[in-house]
Amino acid sequence: MFTLNDRLEDEIEVGGETCRLNLSFDNVLSFFDLMDDDYLLDADKIEIAFYMFVETNEDFDFETKFKTVDVIVNKFILDLEDAGDAEEERRASGEQVSGTTRKYYDLKKDAQFIYASFMQEYGIDLIDMQGKLRWEKFKALLVGLRDDTKFREVIGIRAMELPKGKGMEEERRRIRKLKRIYALDQDQQAKENDLSNFFYKAIGGKENNGN
Repeated sequence: MFTLNDRLEDEIEVGGETCRLNLSFDNVLSFFDLMDDDYLLDADKIEIAFYMFVETNEDFDFETKFKTVDVIVNKFILDLEDAGDAEEERRASGEQVSGTTRKYYDLKKDAQFIYASFMQEYGIDLIDMQGKLRWEKFKALLVGLRDDTKFREVIGIRAMELPKGKGMEEERRRIRKLKRIYALDQDQQAKENDLSNFFYKAIGGKENNGN
């Protein structure tokens, strides 16, 4: 959970060794790409992910690497239980919100919209911030984008309901066209749910095999 009274953790204990963590936003985005790769075995994904996140020259057994990546993903990256916090705040302000915002974006497909919106809203060049901006800060800034940014505009189109009634045919055609232009194959929430299930099933399988 993102808080203002605690420092962001930049180390993790692995097999009795304290190692530095690499949780820059671009590294986490590369991790999502890695987990989406259908040509790699699950075990290979864990091996690669471990050394993406953990700065060490030491070798550890696979179980240690798996448990470490599991902790990193569930502690620092997913925050699934807080998925609706931003939407609840928007509802409390009286704004109409249709579902969870994360259902309407994909961090990879929407990269250009996110980049442009960070420049517009904060004057932040995300390319220049690669390796510098922490994932947690990136997420907080993403949530804070105003509705007049391109990213929020695109989310609004995807979540928009088609107007009903006579005389709205042209508007319905216009909105349908925009929805086709900005359609997603898979949204961010689905990707994060899949990632959470990946570790849940793997750990559950190990526990079942041990009984």
